[in-house]
Amino acid sequence: METETAPDRAVDDDATAFRRELAEWLSATLTPEVVEAGRGVSDDTDGLDVLRAWNRLLADAGWAAVSWPARYGGRDAGVVEQLAWHEEMARAKAPGPVNVIGVSNIAPAIMAVGTDEQRERFLRPMLRGDEIWCQGMSEPDAGSDLASLRTAARLDGDTFVVSGQKTWNSLGGHADWCQLYVRTDPEAPKHKGISCLLVDMRSPGIEVRPLRTMAGDLTFSELFFDDVRVPADSLLGPLHGGWGVAMTTLSHERAGVARLHLSLSEKLDELLASAKGHPAMADPVFRDRLAEVYSRIACMRWTTMRELQSVATGHQPSASMGSLTKLMWSTTDQRLAELAVDLLGVGALTGKWGKMLSLSRQTSIAGGTTEINRSIVAEHGLGLPR
Repeated sequence: METETAPDRAVDDDATAFRRELAEWLSATLTPEVVEAGRGVSDDTDGLDVLRAWNRLLADAGWAAVSWPARYGGRDAGVVEQLAWHEEMARAKAPGPVNVIGVSNIAPAIMAVGTDEQRERFLRPMLRGDEIWCQGMSEPDAGSDLASLRTAARLDGDTFVVSGQKTWNSLGGHADWCQLYVRTDPEAPKHKGISCLLVDMRSPGIEVRPLRTMAGDLTFSELFFDDVRVPADSLLGPLHGGWGVAMTTLSHERAGVARLHLSLSEKLDELLASAKGHPAMADPVFRDRLAEVYSRIACMRWTTMRELQSVATGHQPSASMGSLTKLMWSTTDQRLAELAVDLLGVGALTGKWGKMLSLSRQTSIAGGTTEINRSIVAEHGLGLPR
């Protein structure tokens, strides 16, 4: 019987030179101040300034978005190199770009369907973190069901007039620009009458209200638009073609899913370090729960590696890969947070472990609800009927 080569070892071997170059650059450039800022919260202005300065260093050295085409400041990196980037950044505890949504989601849409003027105007400042972006998708009555959005835009001469509300906007309180999805044809079927606008957040009529989470963070905001006038040339893609633009947010960065199991591995390592010598570590029930979390993370890693290796050899990614990985991440993150508090005791209800417990509840919603992702896996992965 032929022995199967470990996917992660094969991927690592193929990216040795790329990995070494990045590791050497991080060793020479990354500072403790940047690492500490990366552990903070986005409503900390001083920390955000540190991260923006770090972002510029990443971009100028070509490390901010390795999957981007070189002509836009990337490295044309394939899946193997993208994975090496994620692993080395995680190993060094180095923060990525400030515009995590912009780099992964908004920029690929601008590259694919934007005008030459839009690419020239927006991509470089986004990559360097000079301008921060948010994404205006979710609304109070349109979360996972994007096509039900009600924020409206009517064309008035050479401007759109926008009115409505968006919510759960990451970085909304700091954003200079917003990729905003609006309804431009109320008579069309709901998937057909949506358009995408690139909106200057300093425009008159925009109100930003920060939302404090149960963990105490101000990581989200509500956005209100009251007859905001947006130039017509801010339209991204065709008029009424916003649904297609949203689907184009599939990133150049296929290996982005690796962030999920890498972040969980880091948390588990921190928990094991905190629990070292703790009496509960001798309890077989706790040891069994630790083994379960470790096994779930290992399964995530191998599932991700197998899929990425398949993509690297020219196969199309499975339709349900992202949803399956997100499901595994959210449930494992919650189990790990609950285990940390149970293992360390009431003292873990404060500080980083208490915060992690609070933050873990939102993983059932962020990036697509658990219910929606299960439906995608069932229908597209398993072929079950709707």
